[in-house]
Amino acid sequence: MTENCPDLEEVVWEAWKAMELPEGYRAEIVEGTIEVSPTGCLSHAQIVNRLRNALVRYLGEGEYAAYQDTNVIFRRKGWIPDLLVAPEDLEPYADEDGLGVDAAAVRLVLEVVSPGKRNQERDRVRKRREYARAGIPVYIVIDDYDDHGTVTLLTDPQPDKADWGESHRVPYGTEVVIPKGPAKGFVIGEAINGPKRG
Repeated sequence: MTENCPDLEEVVWEAWKAMELPEGYRAEIVEGTIEVSPTGCLSHAQIVNRLRNALVRYLGEGEYAAYQDTNVIFRRKGWIPDLLVAPEDLEPYADEDGLGVDAAAVRLVLEVVSPGKRNQERDRVRKRREYARAGIPVYIVIDDYDDHGTVTLLTDPQPDKADWGESHRVPYGTEVVIPKGPAKGFVIGEAINGPKRG
C-alpha cells in the first residue's frame, strides 16, 4: 500500500513550490523542513546592499554576477541566500522546474545573520551544513550577534560530511579576503559591516 505514497522529501518539495506567502516573508527548505521567515531588519538590509553593490563593481561586466533573493536548488531543497555569485547567464543552470539556479552553478553564498535564536541557528549551523552538502565552494557568514560581530569564511566543502575543510572567523574590523572563485580577492571589511565593536 505504501508503494503509491510519495516520499516525504517529495511532499515537502511540492508543498514548498505551491506556497504563496505575504510580502515580506520567504520560505526555504532547510534540512528537510520548510522554514518561513521575515525578510531582514534595517541593519541586515544595509549590509546586504553594501555587499551586493561592492560585488557588482568588483565582478564588473564579466562572466559572473551577484544575485539577491534567488532560489538555490539542490536535491529537492530550496534556499534563498542573502547574496550569491553565479554565472551572468543563469538559463543553462536553471533547475528542472524553473524555480531557481542549480547549486552546482553557485560559486559563493553569503548570509547576514538575522536576530533571533532560530534565525541564528539556521545560518550558523543548518545552512552551513546544507551549503557544504551541495558543494558550494565558499560560504561567508556575517554575524552581528556573534561576539560583537564576526565574519566567518568557510571553504573546501566536504559534502559527505556536511562540513567545511577550512574555517576562518574574525571580528568586525578585520578584513576577510575571498581566496578563490570569480570573487577571488574581494575584501569584506569595515566598509561593509562596520568597525570592530565592544
